[in-house]
Amino acid sequence: MLKNIHHIAIICSNYEVSKKFYTEVLGLTIIQEIYRSERQSYKLDLALNGNYVIELFSFPNPPKRVSRPEASGLRHLAFAVDNLEVVINHLNKNQIVSEPIRIDEFTGKRFTFISDPDDLPIEFYEL
Repeated sequence: MLKNIHHIAIICSNYEVSKKFYTEVLGLTIIQEIYRSERQSYKLDLALNGNYVIELFSFPNPPKRVSRPEASGLRHLAFAVDNLEVVINHLNKNQIVSEPIRIDEFTGKRFTFISDPDDLPIEFYEL
């Protein structure tokens, strides 16, 4: 029945800041960018390694949402990485501070969290 996850939709409060974060800092590539004048909204389709993964939306004055990892609802967005230190160093060069590295108690794998420009928790999980 289900085949895979098609995409994750994110509504940002500052389109240019979030666009820069997801493309220049995290390195996602732009598939398509559309401005919908009737909604005063951008829709930015982003890919990771050629796979469509994120729809980044802007809307005028979107309401705030609780988004810490332990809040009810969608917990966080996680990216698989080969080397956590390389990712953390890249983030530090872009003035993004990560949480201390944690160890998954069941798999023994290492991971860390950051926040996107709207405080959405993002995890980097070392394979």
